[in-house]
Amino acid sequence: MSQLTLSLPETLHHQLSILADKERVSLTQYILYALTRQAILAYTVQPLPENDIRGQQASFNTLLSSLGEASVEEISATLADREIVEPEAGLSPEIFKRLQKRIADKQSA
Repeated sequence: MSQLTLSLPETLHHQLSILADKERVSLTQYILYALTRQAILAYTVQPLPENDIRGQQASFNTLLSSLGEASVEEISATLADREIVEPEAGLSPEIFKRLQKRIADKQSA
């Protein structure tokens, strides 16, 4: 385990000591707990409030309406103009054929 020497302002030290006493653990254990909890929160997915979700949906809908729609001819022309490249080295012919079939199936659906 690593060690860290830490200088704390007196007021923070006092507040942490009180909290550690309430939890009936040492100050070191309490600080370790608090740091661990904070680190875990950085990797936790937090739900968004409903107002934020509605705002994002409204912004997305506004963006979509400003983009307009492409006709089938425009889409076909864009696809026809795209660059054709060779498959990646690890992509076997069998996998490539299956992917092509899946794309064709999606387009015909």
